[in-house]
Amino acid sequence: MNASSRGLDLDRIVAVLGEASVALEILGENPFKVRAYAGAARALDALDADLDTLIAEKRLTDIKGIGKGLAEKIVDLRRDGADPEIDLLMRRVPSGIFEMLAIPGFGPKKAKAVWEKLGVTTVGELEYACNENRLIELPGFGEKTQEKILVGIRALARYAGRRLRARAADEAARLLAFVESHPSVVRAAVAGSFRRGLETVKDIDLVASSADPTAVMAAFVKADGVEEVIGAGSTKASVRLASGLQADLRVVGDDEFPHTLHHFTGSKAHNIELRSYAKKKGFALNEYALTRGDETIRVADERELYATLGLAYIPPELREGHGEIAVAARGGRPWSDLIAPADITGIFHCHTVASDGKNTLEEMAAACRDRGWAYLGVSDHSRAASYAGGLSIDELARQGEEADRVMERFPGLTIYKGIESDILPDGSLDYPDDVLDKLDFVIASVHSGFVADEKKMTDRIVTAVKNPFTTMLGHLTGRLLLTREGYPVNVPKIIEACAEHRVAIELNANPHRLDLDWRHLRAAVDAGVVIAVNPDAHRIAGLDHVAEGVMAARKGGLAPRHVLNAWAPAAVAQWLKGKR
Repeated sequence: MNASSRGLDLDRIVAVLGEASVALEILGENPFKVRAYAGAARALDALDADLDTLIAEKRLTDIKGIGKGLAEKIVDLRRDGADPEIDLLMRRVPSGIFEMLAIPGFGPKKAKAVWEKLGVTTVGELEYACNENRLIELPGFGEKTQEKILVGIRALARYAGRRLRARAADEAARLLAFVESHPSVVRAAVAGSFRRGLETVKDIDLVASSADPTAVMAAFVKADGVEEVIGAGSTKASVRLASGLQADLRVVGDDEFPHTLHHFTGSKAHNIELRSYAKKKGFALNEYALTRGDETIRVADERELYATLGLAYIPPELREGHGEIAVAARGGRPWSDLIAPADITGIFHCHTVASDGKNTLEEMAAACRDRGWAYLGVSDHSRAASYAGGLSIDELARQGEEADRVMERFPGLTIYKGIESDILPDGSLDYPDDVLDKLDFVIASVHSGFVADEKKMTDRIVTAVKNPFTTMLGHLTGRLLLTREGYPVNVPKIIEACAEHRVAIELNANPHRLDLDWRHLRAAVDAGVVIAVNPDAHRIAGLDHVAEGVMAARKGGLAPRHVLNAWAPAAVAQWLKGKR
């Protein structure tokens, strides 16, 4: 037979039958049927005859393991590209489950367990669940299995197109240090979307100045961690690192460095707008120079470049083509006081072993003290989050008593007693008012029931915001970067509600979340909403996620006055007291 243009080739038919076998196993269907599909896939994979000939001569059932029913499905797949029964079967299993099965050692039984018990349906959600220690208590898992799954996820993601900025940070720092160490390099910097602080990056861009670019290039392509040289010339080299990331280096003269750094920091929209602005002022701007007529204008750095054009300095994080040049032409917002990591005075949203954290409250308190912070807001999961060891009313009371004891051991560190309360389907919080009234703060978050239309989800969250015990709104959209889109929600309406009811909005600093998105931050603070940069830390290392949250806050143009936990500790205490 001649297959239609929609028909599948042999390799794809083998894959479809294999996926169908997996789907049947995950759904707990008849084991005989599971084995039949798997056997048919193996038989076709080993086929040394022409499939079309076998179909035309109606000899598919001559193949061991392929009966009449499966033969008919193979004909459908070859001719039409689909089979109704298989299509219906596949729709019953989230597509992300099959991506998870590519993780070494992660088979259908484990996929079924994390889907049914934790609601995990994508690789990103699985990684997040591992980082929150949610797999440890599942039957057939444990701590070692969880760690193996994390290792497998990292291997799976090695050659993915994009990755979290936080994942590229160590590589960027290492490469920059290597380039800067070269004896002929005058100055160097990381550029690109990484420098602008975008949540995800595709590669690492570096710019350096040197009088001997050839020597710098020769050293760069042999740097530790370089697995493949994609291309190398006298002024530019591209390499692929062992981590799978691509890194590009451009080397120019020192006079050209400010222009090249600016150009390759981008974004494209910002660069186009700036070149247009410069042209109106009588200048020409490109990646190597700023000129006016026949005159080449030398600048020492990017600050001088902007000043020469009559603009306030625009920090890299704000160069997204979102109107920043027009603002800079008017003198600019006070961008010189963008928030920095050193401005953080303490943190909220911290989990402990009481729910799904890795460390004790005392260990987390010591880590906060060591970072120079004045307070720690502990907020384990509430009782509705049973999958995460949510606290019963009695357990929450005992944690409050523990917090008092820990504070005695750490003079100068305040421990605020809180909870991350699930927002229930009707918008209510997870404990009675008399329990919530005893807490210093409440973070209200959606953790379930994501499948709802925009109005229902918005109404649900707004109802929680109106609750007098809600102090902060946690990870507003529920997104997981590169993995799960946020649930449909009217962000402006929720911002309006938070402003009206004096509820802070969390900028969840976990690199997987960074939620609220920086693109909404300015609207929130302009409406009078306070932002809290919260690490959502489930272990000590998670406290350092604050730095990624601060970067996102900078992209939103926030200053310390906009961020609750960048205020003086006394002001934070007063604000919390005012909320009660």
